[in-house]
Amino acid sequence: MFGVLDDLVKQGKLRYYGVSVEKVEEGLKALEYPGVQSVQIIFNIFRQRPADLFFEQAQKKGVGILARVPLASGLLSGKMTSQTQFDSNDHRSYNRKGEEFDRGETFAGVDYETGLQAVEELRLLVPPGMSMAEMALRWILMFEAVTCAIPGAKRPAQVEENLAAADLPALSQQTMDQIQDIYKNYIRPSVHQYW
Repeated sequence: MFGVLDDLVKQGKLRYYGVSVEKVEEGLKALEYPGVQSVQIIFNIFRQRPADLFFEQAQKKGVGILARVPLASGLLSGKMTSQTQFDSNDHRSYNRKGEEFDRGETFAGVDYETGLQAVEELRLLVPPGMSMAEMALRWILMFEAVTCAIPGAKRPAQVEENLAAADLPALSQQTMDQIQDIYKNYIRPSVHQYW
């Protein structure tokens, strides 16, 4: 596939191309191809493994990183509870354990109830003037290797809130450390090694 894409660039039919991957290992493999200009990878407070090695390698090669699923399917918006109901055609209702496709695509692979517990801990760290979603997006943008986060939105107000995160003040090192502790205590043991 990369050869075909490289040929299209040589023919002037494409200027650049990027890839979207599930796993860090796939991202590292993509970096072996010099034509790859960007990699979309799941990266959020609940999926931190890309920062271990992948980010450094992408920076060395000058490859952009697009953080996808930045709000962990909405879990990091802070608006969900154990009573939240999802439509039957919503992957958050039928793919929690990977029944239809990679479970890492739904809530970033995190068990829903465990994720809710972690969100309650994170809620205590949200700086004044920020929403939970804004803090989650700002956390991603604290990583120099990340070119941008690509959150979804259903309403114009969500788009505006998502965009505002880029202009918010940096999170303190203390907040970053506390977020890391929550990840280590609640999330890391169940997801880190998979993606």
